[in-house]
Amino acid sequence: MHVFLVVVPIVGIIAKESPSSLQQELQELRGSASCPRSEPEFEMADIFYFCRRGVESILDDEVTKRFSAQELESWNLLTRSNYNFRHISLRLTVLWGLGVLIRYGILLPLRVTLAITGISLLVVLTTLVGFLPNRELRFYLSEKVHLMCFRICVRALTAIITYHNRENKPKNGGICVSNHTTPIDVIILANDGCYSMVGQVHGGLMGMMQRAMVKSSPHIWFERSEVKDRHLVAKRLSDHVADKTKQPILIFPEGTCINNTSVMMFKKGSFEIACTVYPVAIKYDPRFGDAFWNSSKFGLVNYLLRMMSSWAIVCSVWYLPPMNREEGEDAMQFANRVKAAIAAQGGLVDLIWDGGLKRAKVKDAFKEEQQKLYSKVLVGEQDEGEVYPSMH
Repeated sequence: MHVFLVVVPIVGIIAKESPSSLQQELQELRGSASCPRSEPEFEMADIFYFCRRGVESILDDEVTKRFSAQELESWNLLTRSNYNFRHISLRLTVLWGLGVLIRYGILLPLRVTLAITGISLLVVLTTLVGFLPNRELRFYLSEKVHLMCFRICVRALTAIITYHNRENKPKNGGICVSNHTTPIDVIILANDGCYSMVGQVHGGLMGMMQRAMVKSSPHIWFERSEVKDRHLVAKRLSDHVADKTKQPILIFPEGTCINNTSVMMFKKGSFEIACTVYPVAIKYDPRFGDAFWNSSKFGLVNYLLRMMSSWAIVCSVWYLPPMNREEGEDAMQFANRVKAAIAAQGGLVDLIWDGGLKRAKVKDAFKEEQQKLYSKVLVGEQDEGEVYPSMH
């Protein structure tokens, strides 16, 4: 993201990694431009520092590129990953044509049939199970139905999933948190265990599925007006995890889909609940089909058709050891610790930026922080050894 900060009388930038402090870099730049002065004050040479930072940010933007499909080193015979395939060679064009015939003529119809079957069974069977009066029997059958239907849906994507460290699978009374790349993250995880979903109430087919599922299993759906009520959300989550007979809650704290090259800031809400957190890392292999959902470019139905017309969805899932808040650790620190563990296990870049930047502008607080850093240099308040945090 290209973030320019107005710092009177110059323009500043938020950059990621600085080898030295802001003051040290400015001193070096001033020393090369003129004789350094003992009194801290603004110099015209300072402008070049911020200009350089701006150019660096434009050339290596580590935020907005997380919201677009990652580049492949080699072509996987999908038009969506190389629109100039016709200009490569005749042999590759012929192979691509055969691939189209196989993917759209054979695989796609079979996958659509499986998807319709899985969704239909989920709606019908969860509705029927919901009428059972016995709570234990209802929960038992609900788990079997959910597992069966989600496994059918996984096969509709020809998903090849490798699960690691199953001994760390989430248990009842806890919260499962994972990095988020696509809506099918839910299916990938639900294929190996049952979870209580958390989300906003939808209409249409999605709403029909939500209403059917909640009849047989304790999922947590919020009305649009309730989503921003943090106390209500926290209370419903706390009440759920307090009941050890209920399935673990599945939450994606990033709040948006990232292209599976990094993990962005975790919202702290789910880490304020007094319970065990079970981190899960999901890493997709884009060579057979990129699972990232660019919601600003593709609708959900269009996206799912693209997934079902890919070669396959290949991914690895790691269940990490359960984690709890340490003494003196606040919710944000706990969230960052969990995020770092997920990023390290999945081989992802750990970023501190909010995924909300996908649709919103940088918060004024970030801009003001950088302005304060430069103002300290001007008034001579910066410590010599202090290194300023910076990021694109």
